[in-house]
Amino acid sequence: MMENNTQPAEFILMGFSMMKEFQKVLFATCLVLYLVMIAGNISVVAMISFDSRLHTPMYFFLCNFSVAEMLVTSTVVPRMLVGLVAERDTIPFGECLAQFYFYFSLGSTVLLFMAVMSIDRYVAICHPLRYSTILTNNLCIQLASGAWATSFFFMIPPTAFRARLLFCRSNQIDHFFCDNAPLIKLSCSDTHLIELWDFLLAIFFVMSSFAVTVASYFVIIFTIMRIPSATGRRKAFSTCASHFTVVVIGYGTTIFIYVTPNKNYSTGLNKMVALLTSIVTPFLNPFIFTLRNEKVKEVFRDFLGHLRSL
Repeated sequence: MMENNTQPAEFILMGFSMMKEFQKVLFATCLVLYLVMIAGNISVVAMISFDSRLHTPMYFFLCNFSVAEMLVTSTVVPRMLVGLVAERDTIPFGECLAQFYFYFSLGSTVLLFMAVMSIDRYVAICHPLRYSTILTNNLCIQLASGAWATSFFFMIPPTAFRARLLFCRSNQIDHFFCDNAPLIKLSCSDTHLIELWDFLLAIFFVMSSFAVTVASYFVIIFTIMRIPSATGRRKAFSTCASHFTVVVIGYGTTIFIYVTPNKNYSTGLNKMVALLTSIVTPFLNPFIFTLRNEKVKEVFRDFLGHLRSL
């Protein structure tokens, strides 16, 4: 316990300390998932970057999405892995703030790219003849740049607010990274302004991007159902099925953790859902996009054939 209102030199990340008998198994599992996730996303980025068949707006946005997912996962998973094998997992106060800033900035970027990718699919399905004239190179670059810049800019104030918080209850964070709610819970300062800003950010990044995505897919589904050919409907559905799967998983877990009104959640359940969001979902996404996308599979087969011929 901390007796006086102060800013601790470091926090103790409790992580999964209550599951000591499973920590080695959890370490091995998460390490494998993390390495495969990195390899999978790098493969996706490499294929999109070097094969001209994938130089379209859809794959440009997918490339940015994959980079953001690699980075957001890398802000928490390596330290979590260290904590699973260390006797005592501590994180300096400044590093904790940096982790908070980059995790939520990059996480918000991922959400914005989900919305942008849904708009891309809306234009492709509903306005196919005008696709190249609507989603020009300049517009794609502006959308991508806006997604990155907006997220990092709007996360500056909440990070600055947390840098001024005073802590008197404890320096033990009951999580495997510097998440929002456990950090606020330890503070003795007035956090009403911070919680208001967090609520506004959740509305802006989570719910607004979710609304754009849902609206886009509502129109897409309505348009597809009007296609007279069954073959045409299947082809149209296949072009957006992978993205829709990622949207359901990504928004579902994010809304559960950060937008649910009840703050008295189960800490253990919250950590497990955060683990799903941080490592399992990014692990699955490269496979979802590649296994359900014929053009990506074609490029991958050609790449493997080129390797065999060397």
